[in-house]
Amino acid sequence: MSAHAILSPSGASRWLTCTPSARLEQQFPNSSSAAAAEGTLAHALGELMILHKHVGLGNYAERLAEIQAHELYNEDMHSHIEDYSNFVMEQYNTAKAHTKDAILLLEQKLDLTAFIPEGFGTGDVVIIADHTLDFTDLKYGKGVPVSAQENKQMMLYALGALHEFGYMYDIRKVRMTIYQPRLDSISTYELTVEELMDWAHNELKPKAQLAFAGEGEYAPGDACRFCRAKAVCRAHADYNLQLAKYDFMDPQLLSDDEIADILTRADNFTKWLSAVSEHALAEAVNNGKRWPGYKLVEGRSNRAYTDTDAILNVLTTKAGFDASKVTEPLKLLPITKLEKAISKAAFEKHVNQFVVKPPGKPALVPASDKRPEYNSTEGAALDFASALNEELL
Repeated sequence: MSAHAILSPSGASRWLTCTPSARLEQQFPNSSSAAAAEGTLAHALGELMILHKHVGLGNYAERLAEIQAHELYNEDMHSHIEDYSNFVMEQYNTAKAHTKDAILLLEQKLDLTAFIPEGFGTGDVVIIADHTLDFTDLKYGKGVPVSAQENKQMMLYALGALHEFGYMYDIRKVRMTIYQPRLDSISTYELTVEELMDWAHNELKPKAQLAFAGEGEYAPGDACRFCRAKAVCRAHADYNLQLAKYDFMDPQLLSDDEIADILTRADNFTKWLSAVSEHALAEAVNNGKRWPGYKLVEGRSNRAYTDTDAILNVLTTKAGFDASKVTEPLKLLPITKLEKAISKAAFEKHVNQFVVKPPGKPALVPASDKRPEYNSTEGAALDFASALNEELL
């Protein structure tokens, strides 16, 4: 079995939308990133903390020290994952209050072959009790909040856990939670076992068969964002180049529908251009690819210090400059770092009165976005509720 499933749960929203993309992606390396490495470390820390709180570990200090020695570890990560582990234990304790023999499983390997060919995955946290199967997924990224609402990756994991452990309890519903500590985002979605199985048999399995065979229709759009083939996929290019049809039209004559169409494609278009540029550069640097009309050169760079302590020492002790002339005065830490440094309680007591959160600048987003409309009744109601809460406090 390969290290990465062709129909990976993390890419389910993509290959369920654009079924041929799963096979197309296999031509390109599944490269890792610093963010992925950071996420892996955060998951390891989370598993260790939860396990220690659950059963106790005699070698907890040693194992924690190994993680803390990693170059990507920091106190912010420790604080975020501490909160995450407490959240998981609260869920587990709630389940135990209802079902004494509730089970907590961490980094659970899940067999998904009953639903997708050669399918497998790993569930961060699975809690099994009477009536409810709880599934929690830690996402340590700080890009954008990820919603659990009909999240295909989570639904696949839930299917795997239900198929493997469902016989042990009378499970009637599945609750899926995505926990993003760096964005203060906790998203939860519930559905009945019947609803989940209906989706599995009527949508998942037929599309998974198409995707595994590399068949079906290409469906470029939002699903292309993390596709490894997006830079060279012709269907994706054709979709984005539809914007070119507006080049020869008088902008004053564009209709509302045409402007809306441009807005719909614009974000994906800029990301596609970046993906093409990154692909071309990587091929030139790593494989010696020569693109017609282009050449590889050394880019511009900015000067950087190699040893700030040595520079400061030379300037103040040998050159005779006053330290105040060559250094900046002390600066207050940014809000998030200050809150972590002095504790949330101290922050609320001493600093919170000096902190404001101004309204964000207006942004034009798709109608499907869950935020209330700017200056809308819903937005005003939220503002009123917030103000009322502050009055009561």
